[in-house]
Amino acid sequence: MTAKPKPLFLGIDTGGTYTDAVLWSEQGGPKGKVLAKAKALTTRHDLAVGISGAVDAVLGKSATDPAAIKLVSMSTTLATNALVEGQGGRVALIMIGFTGADLARDGLKTALGTDPVVFCPGGHDVHGNAAKLDLSGLEAALPELGASVSGFAVCAYFATRNPAHELAARDLIREKTGLPVTASHELSAKLGGPRRALTTLLNGRLISMIDRLVAATEGFLEARNIVAPLMVVRGDGALVSAAFARQRPIETILSGPAASLVGARHMTGLDNAMVSDIGGTTTDVAVLDGGRPRLDPEGATVGGFRTMVEAVAMRTFGLGGDSEVALEDGALNPKILLGPRRLVPLALAGMMHGVSVTSELERQLRAPNPGRMDGRFALRTGVPDRLAAGLTAPEAKLYELIGAVPLAIDRLLTSNAQNATLNRLVSRGLVHISGFTPSDAAHVLGKQANWDPLAARLGAELFARKRDGRGQYIAPSPEVISERVLLTLTRWSAEYILETAFAEDGLDGAATVAHALVQRAVDSHPGIARLSVALDRPVIGLGASAPLHYAGLAELVGNECVVPEDTDVANALGAVVGQVRVSAEARVSQPKEGLFRVASGQTVRDFTDEAKAIAAAEADVRAIVAERAKDAGTDNAEIDVSTEFKVSTVEAQRMFIEAHVVAVASGRPRIAV
Repeated sequence: MTAKPKPLFLGIDTGGTYTDAVLWSEQGGPKGKVLAKAKALTTRHDLAVGISGAVDAVLGKSATDPAAIKLVSMSTTLATNALVEGQGGRVALIMIGFTGADLARDGLKTALGTDPVVFCPGGHDVHGNAAKLDLSGLEAALPELGASVSGFAVCAYFATRNPAHELAARDLIREKTGLPVTASHELSAKLGGPRRALTTLLNGRLISMIDRLVAATEGFLEARNIVAPLMVVRGDGALVSAAFARQRPIETILSGPAASLVGARHMTGLDNAMVSDIGGTTTDVAVLDGGRPRLDPEGATVGGFRTMVEAVAMRTFGLGGDSEVALEDGALNPKILLGPRRLVPLALAGMMHGVSVTSELERQLRAPNPGRMDGRFALRTGVPDRLAAGLTAPEAKLYELIGAVPLAIDRLLTSNAQNATLNRLVSRGLVHISGFTPSDAAHVLGKQANWDPLAARLGAELFARKRDGRGQYIAPSPEVISERVLLTLTRWSAEYILETAFAEDGLDGAATVAHALVQRAVDSHPGIARLSVALDRPVIGLGASAPLHYAGLAELVGNECVVPEDTDVANALGAVVGQVRVSAEARVSQPKEGLFRVASGQTVRDFTDEAKAIAAAEADVRAIVAERAKDAGTDNAEIDVSTEFKVSTVEAQRMFIEAHVVAVASGRPRIAV
């Protein structure tokens, strides 16, 4: 009788530059065994191409029968990168019971940008009592809005205590437009309307992006006859089903970094460490304490916006192998500046488009004087045309000139005003800029060789020709400028790790790192007063480029830097070794003496007995979280329910104020049988 094959697990991480895949088995010791791993370029215009490249490679390397794969799980940095780079779909924000003054709070106005907002009368008070709802203004605006946005975000005053008005607006929008709608109470049970509106707005912007990722992955799995549940890593490191993630894409911000923490702990066995994960676009730094990642109780901050998403206490910096390399303005000896914007490396553009890139770089080098736009190209990202809706006339005209092949920007732009127009197209995620990056510098120095070294070298020569404040070239050769770029990246990495450590210790991390004493300590500056700074725990370096960029890190942070063997696929590995974890909340308030109001899920009920109200709330959240756990992808969830009371004592009598009931369900994801 033939033995039944052991189940295999496929982990996928779709990053800004690379898509990683890893095939893992629970067999092979306490840490299991990585059977095969591979990378392929992330193809933003058609994510299935990058996914198939990586997964087909691991299937080929391991000679695995796809039928043996019983679970597929993926993490992604796409949502994180989109928020860091200010990208995403155009979303209409519907504010019920709020005024224009509320937009000034929690960065909501900045996040909204030029996206439309509609204010409607309505909302509730803290006890769930309703004001009069009037959606006539929204209904009148829907025909025009439906033609110019990709989705809607709805936030009502105190919707966490009574979501009725959000549900009414959601149903109306769906009926009239058929577009995706996110209601704020679906994402968070916390108070703070403007920040909840911000979270909902960002969720709406990400829906089409995550939907494309899930659809691409599902299509690929079907084509390869891999019949297995598809899971997605959330920002807190937990796994949820793909269907769950499609509705709540905001919860996938920091998905990749969270998976990397799970993977780092799994690979090294270190319980206490700083984890620094460098990718193409961002560097993510977090703390492992007692074998678990620290979570941010206030919500994840990404791209400068504080959301209500529970996620790892991760600090995300716009620094990576594909960061834009620029020069400090107006200085006699200008510093190298990196990021936060990601560029398509010239070496990558050269590999993909050949002479159309290198011939333009050579043309610019033949010019007697350096040009401001030298070494820069524009090309379309390849997203669907419908996402280009709502462009202004100048934006549409410029977008029409840009194609799939990189176009030298000095040929594209005819005025300075067009540069701002181009930047707006980049922010919308419609156009990529290609230029000189640390990845190119690594190619010049022979420390990376997977793309086109000629294009990288030409780009480095052009950058070295830039002038300092004295009118001199900033570097005598492409090798010298490339070495400076890589040293700058390592130095900035050390500063970001120390900044995170200082912040975790309760200090202003950025200001502390910038202080002259800390700068002298990091530099080991000689002096009568000798200064040093050191972490109390090692650094785990993650990312394919970690062995290169973190080689000199230990002496800068005062502790060892551990780079695991499978550091290049830590995210993909972390995606398959995690657990499903979901929660549900209910609140019991006392609008007036003797009346106890239970707000749970989408229902509000009144009781005249406190104990019965608490019991009902606990039963509600247990039932809600059990159903949510099934939707999230586990059939064997353990459920814990906790209740926190707020009471006061008046003349020796206990006075009930409020109760907060939380149920948490966790378990391993279901696998195919």
